[in-house]
Amino acid sequence: MKKTLVLSVALLVFVLIPVWASAATVEGSVQGLNCVLGGKVCPVGKEDPMIAAERVFVILTKDKDIYYVPNVDRGILARHINQMVRVTGTVSGQYKAIQAETLEVLEKGSWKETWSVESEKYMRGY
Repeated sequence: MKKTLVLSVALLVFVLIPVWASAATVEGSVQGLNCVLGGKVCPVGKEDPMIAAERVFVILTKDKDIYYVPNVDRGILARHINQMVRVTGTVSGQYKAIQAETLEVLEKGSWKETWSVESEKYMRGY
């Protein structure tokens, strides 16, 4: 009986591992999803028309992984299109998504925080 219980718990933990989320940092450039799915980088110098045409922005890592950032507004990500960013938060174990805590942009060789959950709460009066 005890052996079966231990085996059942171990199996349950093994099955749930991919669903659990983990804290992480994702670095890459902000790109339009249509560009990435089309196999290209958003055209530099034509950011405004690209932003108007895109509805979803993602982080494209150097390894060509795509991460959605569902809790950061489209307008905030659009402001940083084609820029290197670092998103710190909780990565989903099931999807390629990160629930952001902070968003930083690489400017002149150093990271500058441009958005955080705390700053948004403050601005909203929470």
